[in-house]
Amino acid sequence: MTSSPQVEDNLLFVEQQLKLLPTQRPCLVVLPECFACFGGGDKLMLDIAEDLHLGPIQHKLKQFAKQYDIWLVAGSLPILCASADKFTASCLLINDQGEMVEEYQKIHLFDVQVADNTGTYLESRLTQAGNTVIVTQTPFGNLGLAVCYDIRFAGMFAAMNQIAPLDVLALPAAFTQKTGKAHWHSLLRARAIENQCYIVAANQTGEHRNKRQTYGHSCIISPWGDTLLELPHDTGMIHAQIDHQLLADIRTKMPVYQHNKFRSHLV
Repeated sequence: MTSSPQVEDNLLFVEQQLKLLPTQRPCLVVLPECFACFGGGDKLMLDIAEDLHLGPIQHKLKQFAKQYDIWLVAGSLPILCASADKFTASCLLINDQGEMVEEYQKIHLFDVQVADNTGTYLESRLTQAGNTVIVTQTPFGNLGLAVCYDIRFAGMFAAMNQIAPLDVLALPAAFTQKTGKAHWHSLLRARAIENQCYIVAANQTGEHRNKRQTYGHSCIISPWGDTLLELPHDTGMIHAQIDHQLLADIRTKMPVYQHNKFRSHLV
C-alpha cells in the first residue's frame, strides 16, 4: 500500500484487494504497518487512535475478516493506552469469524537518524512500546507477530521460539527507502533461515503525503530463505501457499533448534 492520511480511502483500497483474493481457504492476509493512516504526522495518529475492541476502524476490519472468510493481520493501528498523550502501535490478528484473537504491541520503536527526506525519526514521542512477544496457534501453524523495526532484533524471534516453534512470521512494515535498500532483504532472509519459518512481509511503498519515502518490496520468504514472491514498487497483492511438508523436511534434515546451545528470553 501507499497509505495516505485518509482512513476511508485506505480502507477502500484494502477492500478492493480483498475482492481479488484467491478462493482457497483458509487464507491469511497481512496488511502493512500504519495501513489505515500514514503520512499525516504523529498527531493525526493520536487523533484516530481507538480503544481496543472498539472504534470504526476495528469494526470495519472485523467485517472484512468475516465477509471475506479470512484471517487478517491488521498491520498496525494506534490503540489508546494508559498514557493520555500516547498510543500503542498494535498489530491485531482477527480470525475468519470476525473475532480479534491477538494484539501485539510493537516493542522496538524507530528512534533513529536516516539520510532521507525525513532525517530524524522519533517514534517513541507518541508511541508506547509493548513488552510481550506473540506466537499463537492458527490454521497456518504457529503464527508470530512483529512490526517493522523489530526485524533487526534476532533475540526477539529466538524468544518467540521458546513459546512455540515459529512456522509463519507476519511482518507489517513501513521500512524507509534508504534503510530498505540497504537491509530489508538481508534481514528478512536471515530471520527466515535462522528460525526456519515463512515470513510474510507487507511493506508500505512510494512517497507519502508528508514526503516520507518507503521501500516497498513486499515479499514472502520461504524457511530456506528463498524469495517466493515479491512486489517491488507497485501497490497490490501477492500470494503463496504454505508448504508444511517443506517446513518439516528442513527442520528434520537441519535441526538447528535442537543443536542450538543458547536460549533467549524476552525480559
